[in-house]
Amino acid sequence: MDQVKTKLNKLLQKHVPENAVHYCLDLWLAMPFHFKVTRTRNSKLGDYRHDRRTASHSISINHELNPYSFVITYIHEVAHLLTTTRKQGKVAPHGVEWQANFKELMLPILSDLVFPGEILAPLSKHMKKPKATFYTDAKLVQALRKYDEHESELMPLSLLNEGDKFVFNRRMFTKLSLRRTRVLCQEADSPKKYLISKLALVRSLTD
Repeated sequence: MDQVKTKLNKLLQKHVPENAVHYCLDLWLAMPFHFKVTRTRNSKLGDYRHDRRTASHSISINHELNPYSFVITYIHEVAHLLTTTRKQGKVAPHGVEWQANFKELMLPILSDLVFPGEILAPLSKHMKKPKATFYTDAKLVQALRKYDEHESELMPLSLLNEGDKFVFNRRMFTKLSLRRTRVLCQEADSPKKYLISKLALVRSLTD
């Protein structure tokens, strides 16, 4: 247990704001889970899984997130864990139970001791009724992107308007319509259409 705690503490020190490390570690101590920092995934920022057979919980978060995006995603996934342990039976993944738990867990760090003012303001507004992903909140994403170290010219596909052109995986597309968690897109100079995750990071070609 102590070795796992020490390893997690080092990971948190590397990935989350300094003043949030102790709190994030306390959440793990209260509700232990397997934790992994993983490679970039275009379809998600983080992931929570519950293994009913072993009664174990697992959380993973993409490695490239800046500290502020990382800690928001961390709390987002822990809120899923809390929802699972508190609510017996099936509930909507991002329904009212999860929203309430997410707000509860975020409140202790919703402070200028953790977040810069330019992030805190849109984040506080976002937390009044949190969405399934903060990537759908344009003002919050724009504030967070200023702290990205790499690929800052990229943006979530969800923030583009229908008809906007963009580059993804070195191919050019036009955004068409949203289909739940994916977006129908038309490849340039081709009749082919593809469903791309609305969380995919793309380079906009529209001024």
